Amino acid sequence: MNYRGGAKQYDRIDARIMEVVQKNNRLTSDVIGDQVGLSATACQRRLKRLRSEGIIESDVSIVSAEAIGRPIQMLVLVTLERERIDIIDKFKKKIKSSPEITTGFYITGDADFLLYITARSMKDYEEFTRRFFYENQHIKSVKTMVVVDRVKAGFALPVDLPHEN
Repeated sequence: MNYRGGAKQYDRIDARIMEVVQKNNRLTSDVIGDQVGLSATACQRRLKRLRSEGIIESDVSIVSAEAIGRPIQMLVLVTLERERIDIIDKFKKKIKSSPEITTGFYITGDADFLLYITARSMKDYEEFTRRFFYENQHIKSVKTMVVVDRVKAGFALPVDLPHEN
């Protein structure tokens, strides 16, 4: 893998492909190719490379939490008792294995982790907190913020065009 300024290397056509698929990853290679000026085959090759190099990490659909019966959404700040690598790694593993936590970040600042959690009801969330947080002796504090309105949801990133050498 080639790196430039901490980022993996891609060209202007790759950048355009990434912009297109971030808006709609269900487009065919024919349609994407038409939008970026490539044949479907060339577009497929580039998409395959972008995925294999980890530049495109995943192809996902954003599902409405409310539509599937999980209308309660929270952002939760978690502070661990002490910052030991074994405790942090164990907590990261627990986050990854919990389906209620849809997104988790290890962060800097006053807290150690920021979690996005969904629940069917506040009662379900309370049961989750007892099981996930309060039974963990390494957690110092938990601060929950209930989401009133999800204003924007997505994973699309602004793709910078590479500099020409």
